[in-house]
Amino acid sequence: ESHMSAAVPSLEAAAPRVPGLPFAAGFVALAGLAAALAGAVPIEFSIVIVFLFAGPHNWLEARYALGRLPARAGKLFGFFAVSLAGILGLTVAYAVIPHVAGSVDSFGTVYAAWSTAFLLWGAALVWMRSRTNPRFDAGWVWPVALLITAGAWLNPLALPMALVYLHPLMALWLLDRELGRSRPHWRGTYRVAVLCVPLLLGALWFALRDAPAPTGSRGFAVAFAPDLAAHAGDWFLEGVSPHFLIAAHAFLEMVHYGVWVLLIPLIGMRSKPWELHAIPSARHSPRRARAVAGVLLFGLFVVLVLWVCFGLDYGTTRHVYFTVALLHVLAEVPFLLRMV
Repeated sequence: ESHMSAAVPSLEAAAPRVPGLPFAAGFVALAGLAAALAGAVPIEFSIVIVFLFAGPHNWLEARYALGRLPARAGKLFGFFAVSLAGILGLTVAYAVIPHVAGSVDSFGTVYAAWSTAFLLWGAALVWMRSRTNPRFDAGWVWPVALLITAGAWLNPLALPMALVYLHPLMALWLLDRELGRSRPHWRGTYRVAVLCVPLLLGALWFALRDAPAPTGSRGFAVAFAPDLAAHAGDWFLEGVSPHFLIAAHAFLEMVHYGVWVLLIPLIGMRSKPWELHAIPSARHSPRRARAVAGVLLFGLFVVLVLWVCFGLDYGTTRHVYFTVALLHVLAEVPFLLRMV
């Protein structure tokens, strides 16, 4: 009997399990559902996901970053100082652009100047990171940054518009880096699963490329249709169906929210979000632990305030949120570089 069992290969040996398959399948299911809803009811879907997830995903992102940052800056002090200065300075500058640019010409010039500052800041961070990590070659960064800067002056609004669509994809890169740290054997399967994102975008394009602009099926949705189309870039991407643009943006935003609210906490949190012992800075001293707890509690308060404000005046709150949200977009740049 033992001879017979040894001669017959087991089912597991005949069909080896794919590492991380359930995780990858969950990602594909999330992306597929997001694409289906974004294509069917883009206005309503965009409104609902921002209301539900805008605040919580920022809080979870901040909690994750705190768990990954060192207790002391050490030799990375300059990197963190330049990062913070750029995050705050570029966010404030972007928020005041509409108020300081009086004409169409100066409007473009101011946006080009902001894009230049953003690109040089990013290039400086890449170069500084390479100085502390010999395996990270950054000899290419300055030529690339200057080349894109030239393009920004030729078309000043191209880079800000690109950030609207590229930012949600940064979460996919962060998730890939996290898998490389915590579950490297899942990484290959995840990278195959991520290919569903461009495929689903292509499916949305095929289905909606000639669709008329959506108007929403409810009274509250009808009022926000023009604003959502403008945010998705119908004024910039002339000739492209606003229906597709709103659906594509809502789809990418939902993928972004899903990564931060579900997937990264699932595999990247070393403890429950409220347990401070996993945060290096909180372990440094009782005073720092209280400061970290205060930051997290304030973040929860901001989430509640956002929900209340969305309920009272959704349009104004959404506009203010997406203006200030540039701060967390910029914060992801040095955080990604820190994980390299």
